[in-house]
Amino acid sequence: MSKIFCKKNKKRIFAVSLSFLLIIVAIGIYSYYKIYGSNVNIPENKESVFFYIKTGSDYNTVMKDIEEAGFLKDFLSFKILTEITNYSNKIKPGKYQIKNGMSNKELLDMLIIGKQVPIKLTFNNIRTKEQLISRISHQIEADSLSLAKTFEKKELYESWGFDSINIIAMFIPNTYELYWNTSATQFFERMHKEYQEFWNSERLRKAEDMGLKPIEVTILASIVAMETKKTDEMSCIAGVYINRLKKGIPLQADPTIVYANGDFSINRVLRKHLEIDSPYNTYKYKGLPPGPICLPEPVVVDKTLDYEKHDYLYFCAKYDFSGYHIFAKTPVEHSRNAARYHSALNKRKIK
Repeated sequence: MSKIFCKKNKKRIFAVSLSFLLIIVAIGIYSYYKIYGSNVNIPENKESVFFYIKTGSDYNTVMKDIEEAGFLKDFLSFKILTEITNYSNKIKPGKYQIKNGMSNKELLDMLIIGKQVPIKLTFNNIRTKEQLISRISHQIEADSLSLAKTFEKKELYESWGFDSINIIAMFIPNTYELYWNTSATQFFERMHKEYQEFWNSERLRKAEDMGLKPIEVTILASIVAMETKKTDEMSCIAGVYINRLKKGIPLQADPTIVYANGDFSINRVLRKHLEIDSPYNTYKYKGLPPGPICLPEPVVVDKTLDYEKHDYLYFCAKYDFSGYHIFAKTPVEHSRNAARYHSALNKRKIK
């Protein structure tokens, strides 16, 4: 009897042990699947979506945002993994690309090491500091208020050779790769680095030959940029202004009058517009205005540096409205050209 009982007991123990082992294996397989199996399911047949973690976000905020984003099939399994790995002390802000089919581990590893996706920040066609602030604040985490406050940090940029008016000349229109969570100060520092790289030895030499500093070249280029969109005549227009600067003749640049009046809808500069008392009124004040009237593209700066050496002192738009200009050496010749252009404006009833 005892032998039979022992055999039955051994079988029972073996069966229980086997069942327990199978349960352990099942739990292991389930846990492995939950950690390494696909848990990201992005709707609408997209390959990926972007998820943003703001600077200063705490664990609860990140978890809430992930759950509400809706890209996880099983949010609870992911949350458990974050608790096991103590993710609450490893949160890194940024812009993350969440790819379809990612596992919990792949997703969490990306967030822990802060492997975010760089952005392509672009700005052009900028006339004012306010426009620049608005354009940038829509592309990086830094908001318009923090950017505006950084423009007031004279201690930051005065050491770079800029003041509160011409600091905008430091920003060169282009496309830059950086991270979404770039702060306002970091953005300024990056733009200063780009500015230094742009003003290489060759460009600095050309500016010196012109008798201008890089900031002054940018200011002049901004006027050229607003005078014409035709790259093949930019150097000629720059040459006119260089001649006027050398002779001490007021630039009399209409785009500076538009800027001084703060009304960019002005199509035709009239006498009433010339009455404004502003350092940007180049009819009243000789020399360059205190800052750029737009952010000139690099090509315009280069065309300005490579200005044409000629004897022209005047130019006006062609009466055929082709976008090109007619150049003149004398006031009489210029008056004749201007009269034809104004006549064409009147015929088209352009005010």
